[in-house]
Amino acid sequence: MAGSPNDPGVPAGLGPLKVLIVVAPYHRQVTDLLLAGAERVLHSAGASVAIVEVPGALEIPPAVAIAARFGRFDAFVALGCVIRGETSHYDLVVGESCRGLVELGIRERLAIGNGILTVDSLDQALERAEPSRLDKGGHAARAALSLVAVARRLQGSTQ
Repeated sequence: MAGSPNDPGVPAGLGPLKVLIVVAPYHRQVTDLLLAGAERVLHSAGASVAIVEVPGALEIPPAVAIAARFGRFDAFVALGCVIRGETSHYDLVVGESCRGLVELGIRERLAIGNGILTVDSLDQALERAEPSRLDKGGHAARAALSLVAVARRLQGSTQ
């Protein structure tokens, strides 16, 4: 819900933005919902959106890093879904994809909204992805836009 304590809404006055959505469509039923939520928020903010697909969640941080080298995007939205399985591979994918995005955001000073779901079941993923329910794709887009707003506000502040 826009405007709730958990979702501050879309920052106003950002002007034209270029946002890259990097999506790992491994669970396409889920990621299509995440993508719909993210695109709705970004378009409502007046952003132009480009989308690239990568094989899995582990490839999302390298794809963001590659795109960032070209300097054509103001923000990035990472979308994917990792569902717990019977092996420890889940822990590796969840931890490393998140770590990679956080490190990129800090080291490269990138505005990245993390919409990689980490869940125990498909039902949990669908609940979180559905734009009319928890809308985690929309939340990730708003997070990226909020980081752009923070950077611009701090860049313009005097010390």
